[in-house]
Amino acid sequence: VNIFEKSIIHNKKEIQNRIGYLSQKFSLYGDLSIDENIEFFADIHGVGDYKQRRNELLEFTRLMPFRTRTAEKLSGGMKQKLALACSLIHKPKIIFLDEPTTGVDPVSRRDFWKILSALLKEKITIVLTTPYLDEAERCNHVALMHKGEILGLDTPGSIKQKLGKEVVEIICTKIRDAYRLIRDEIGYEVQMFGDRINIIVDSIKTDFPHIEGVLKNNSIEILSYREVTPSLENIFIHLVRKAG
Repeated sequence: VNIFEKSIIHNKKEIQNRIGYLSQKFSLYGDLSIDENIEFFADIHGVGDYKQRRNELLEFTRLMPFRTRTAEKLSGGMKQKLALACSLIHKPKIIFLDEPTTGVDPVSRRDFWKILSALLKEKITIVLTTPYLDEAERCNHVALMHKGEILGLDTPGSIKQKLGKEVVEIICTKIRDAYRLIRDEIGYEVQMFGDRINIIVDSIKTDFPHIEGVLKNNSIEILSYREVTPSLENIFIHLVRKAG
């Protein structure tokens, strides 16, 4: 593996000083305050005059009012913001984030992504893993992985275009029966999301009347249907099934 066109084996120290890392599991010191944790990481990276940078990061992450609070007393979202601040104290060029929003409440998750968007303006490259494909939609490039294999690698838009099919979303009665009928008897690829079914077809115009007829013959009423733009979640499920 090369970073900045240099081997991570032979240039370990140089590369360490140019990258930041945020682990999925909170790994800072719970008995230290926000300020003390940041100071500790500044010392690790040899950042001498760190106080101005620390204050910038506290403002940036909205942690300034809580700077004296110990890390163990922070909420999940605040812990992730603190961990991010620590990973940025030495002004890295690339940061690696391991599922940074897993287990974080929706409001904190949204705030975290606002922070990441702002980091791009500082020309910091962000490499992250996430189980949330709606988050992956925000990225410039995406690698869809399953069991260690890359199933797709491109921009989100290009990956979705490669499906080459249309997606119709229906809401109907007896949704589980409809799901089984469409999958097993009609033979279309079908994905269920809550009270909705997404069906992947070659052409909605030619295929949907057949689907509608089969459901009607089995006393299943379609309450509404519409064509939807394929999401990365649609594509990921499709590729996983295709890979077997």
